[in-house]
Amino acid sequence: MVDSRRAAGTGASLALIAGLRAAITVLTAALTTTLALLGLASLRMARTVVTPARRLADVRILALDTAAQTITLSRTPDTALPGRYGLFTDGTMDYLKLGSVLAEDDEGVTRKLLTHVPPAARLAAEAAFSGWYFDHPEQLHLPYSPELVGSAVGPCPAWLFPAGDGDVWVIQIHGRGTTRAECLRAVPVFHGLGITSLLVSYRNDGEAPRSREGTYTLGATEWRDVDAAVGFARRRGARRIILMGWSMGGAIALQLSLHSAHRGMIAGVILDSPVIDWRIVLDYQAGLRGVSPAVARLAVRALRSRWATPLIRAGAPIPFERLDIVSRAAELRHPILILHSDDDGFVPSDASHDLVVARPDLVEMRVFDVARHTKLWNYDQDRWTRSITGWLLERGLGDEAGRTSPTP
Repeated sequence: MVDSRRAAGTGASLALIAGLRAAITVLTAALTTTLALLGLASLRMARTVVTPARRLADVRILALDTAAQTITLSRTPDTALPGRYGLFTDGTMDYLKLGSVLAEDDEGVTRKLLTHVPPAARLAAEAAFSGWYFDHPEQLHLPYSPELVGSAVGPCPAWLFPAGDGDVWVIQIHGRGTTRAECLRAVPVFHGLGITSLLVSYRNDGEAPRSREGTYTLGATEWRDVDAAVGFARRRGARRIILMGWSMGGAIALQLSLHSAHRGMIAGVILDSPVIDWRIVLDYQAGLRGVSPAVARLAVRALRSRWATPLIRAGAPIPFERLDIVSRAAELRHPILILHSDDDGFVPSDASHDLVVARPDLVEMRVFDVARHTKLWNYDQDRWTRSITGWLLERGLGDEAGRTSPTP
């Protein structure tokens, strides 16, 4: 009897152990699968960050009235804003200029067309809303010339708008996933002040040559191509250089101001909706896309790690510490003007505010609201223009007569 009870107890213990082993195996497999999925998701996010972006449709054309020259777009935080904008389209026309909001409801926004659309025009429903407004240099009705700036990756196309005596130049640096056309709307302001404008391209932006890997480094190497543009300006007679960066172009401008061999020529830096610290931007973008914080943290870790560079097709780890200008604020030497909206919606303004706190002796900020990312000019052109003009004139960078220069 005792032996039978002992045998029964032993059998129950063995069954319990077997059950625990099975549970551990299942849990281990589940944990391994979860970690693998997190790893794949983080690598996918990391690869997206460094891959040159294509323009994606973000609105729908709901109605087109060629008789009234109006267009109705699906309602988004951008399409409902006042001001002048652009619209990339597919069909018989590839780009339209948009004017003021004429009517709106919960579903759509009707705007005035500033580009004439003929009755026979046919447009695809999917379109991309833009802050560019101007998409070709001829639209400014200012003298310009196409140029090639020699850089380490090859000749980078640029547009040169001469003005004044050629003593002061501004080099315009566009953002991620865009081209130098993004900067056209700023040219009239500088031209009116007698400041020559050079709108540049840089590696992997779709206009300049590709690097070997064909991926972004978020400003860590792109600044070298813009540094070549500073040398170009110097050879053409420039004595003082202003850098103006838009979004990721701001990160490039800041790297240039810290590392350029020509930094003694730099008289000031103007930043529109800039990236000051990429880690803040990536965390914010992950939240917008519903990506978990764990995946976002792993993506940043992958981007900064050498072992992951082949997996994300990057040439080298991203030096986030070097790209964090708030932590490097003590190294800054040039006056900086930041234009940023607290309602940016793409690159949060937190790091811009932090940089002002870190270096109030050098950094000034004009805080906007309502306006969206790199669309401050579009939303409030007068204030945007006054902010830049006043800041430049205070530093003797421009002609006083430019205060009243017209904008196309």
